[in-house]
Amino acid sequence: MTQMPVLETARLLVRPFVLEDLQDVYRLLDVELSQADLRTDKMETLTERAQWLQWAVLNDAQLAQLHQPPYGDRAVILKSTGQLIGACGFVPCLAPFEQLPGFAPGDRSGGAGLYSTEFGLFYAISPAHQRHGYATEAAQALIHYAFRYLRLRRVIATTMDDNVASIGVMRKLGMRIENNPSPEPPWLQVVGVLENL
Repeated sequence: MTQMPVLETARLLVRPFVLEDLQDVYRLLDVELSQADLRTDKMETLTERAQWLQWAVLNDAQLAQLHQPPYGDRAVILKSTGQLIGACGFVPCLAPFEQLPGFAPGDRSGGAGLYSTEFGLFYAISPAHQRHGYATEAAQALIHYAFRYLRLRRVIATTMDDNVASIGVMRKLGMRIENNPSPEPPWLQVVGVLENL
């Protein structure tokens, strides 16, 4: 497996983070999106974000050398201005997927409550650039890469019941929406599923 290349859409570049992104990624994730539930610990200082960014940069190359999927964060860049307006990427999503109707095996007696891993998709766009279709556009580029080059069977995205914008992106991507009949875990209430047909 090789490193995932820069993905280009009509309006965006989806590229690996670089160390020079520190001020922009801090502004995006720790200031502009500080109130958003990104399901990660918040970075309180620029030093903490710098450590994360070093990991993100190294992660991209190291996973390729280990012949592993390109999990991790990527920068979403607006081509017309060169501005970093978001983050997106792939994540291994560990959850009790069998409690969702579309994932449940025919016989539920043996695996209830057990966790499995799915190939997850995430996206976060600066509030100043939301409602312009950028999350959908970046996610479509990632899905195209996942299906064509990684030859994945499916990609999922997860969110909370009240995240209407994320659910809207899932629908625009053509994902089947699964609702968790159980209140637990709270972060696995809505799952978008897109099969590689």
